Amino acid sequence: MKKILFSVFTLVSGLSVAQDCAKIFISEYVEGWSNNKALEIYNPTSTSVNLGEYFVARYSNGSTTATVANSVQLSGTVPPYGVYVAVLDKQDPNGTGQEAPVWDSLIARADGFYSPVYNTSNAFYWNGNDAVMLAKGTLPADPSLLINATNVTSFSIIDIFGKIGENPANETGSSAGNDGAWSTQFPYSTGLGTLVTKDHSMIRKVTIKKGVSTPVSFFDPLLEWDTIPAVVVRLDANGDTLFGTSGNPILDGNWFSLGEHDCACNPASVIENENVSVSVFPNPTSEWLNVQMNGKVNNAVLVDAFGKTIGNYRNLTSKTQLLVNVEQLTGIYFLRLQTIEGKTITKKIIIK
Repeated sequence: MKKILFSVFTLVSGLSVAQDCAKIFISEYVEGWSNNKALEIYNPTSTSVNLGEYFVARYSNGSTTATVANSVQLSGTVPPYGVYVAVLDKQDPNGTGQEAPVWDSLIARADGFYSPVYNTSNAFYWNGNDAVMLAKGTLPADPSLLINATNVTSFSIIDIFGKIGENPANETGSSAGNDGAWSTQFPYSTGLGTLVTKDHSMIRKVTIKKGVSTPVSFFDPLLEWDTIPAVVVRLDANGDTLFGTSGNPILDGNWFSLGEHDCACNPASVIENENVSVSVFPNPTSEWLNVQMNGKVNNAVLVDAFGKTIGNYRNLTSKTQLLVNVEQLTGIYFLRLQTIEGKTITKKIIIK
């Protein structure tokens, strides 16, 4: 008990109270099959953020502490109202087992790769039962040192995914091994309901304007996050399942939401890329969706959380207003727009 109390105290000593839209936070968490692991980090401010001042730490299997070996210093820059996608560094196409490569479709979304060697840094090797922390500070060289305000220069907690010190159970109620995950039913850690933090991507809700800088009593994964499965079945133009030579359905990584983030912190004039701006309202909606585009867009596709096409809109002009009837739908959907340059803009839609 003394060890646990000391661990919590040393962690809390680095807490900071974040104001809305003032600091970066985690906007998407990917716990995909095999080594497909990624974090998307969002910048809700009007100035660029140097990620070299931040690190990610993993609290494995209910551990109350993390060391430098469980962490990794980040690099790169997050643009204003933009995102940075960090992916586990497994890019060898010949890798097998624990070295299995990240899927090409996820590699294409990455801005940076981290933790290539497990024994040097295992920060990006999370499973659905591991808590992940985004923090500010400079990691020391000694891999055995604990992550706290004493050992980490300028340490402060920016965001926490999961509950540090808790090892959630699997569907059978067992918490042994790495098979557990936080679920949809209180107390969210006993396997009741649906497990959603493993083999899923978790997307921060539009209304969330800051990270979780204080350890929670209960981690309700759907309180601040929406969830989509890690893979989807590939469909043809008619919506029918495509099968591979083995006779099994072809599966694609469900990463299309990575690379941008809808947030209430974004000003109305945020430019999605250098040629196109898009606004979607009302969102959430229950009857009609109004989509206004200013720029060169070829087409737009409305898909559900499993990647199934609900609507396809073509022959769009440089200034188009779409009115989409959604009164027969409910749940989470994504509107994907393709520019004439071949870039994709994705907007998350909530239909009541």
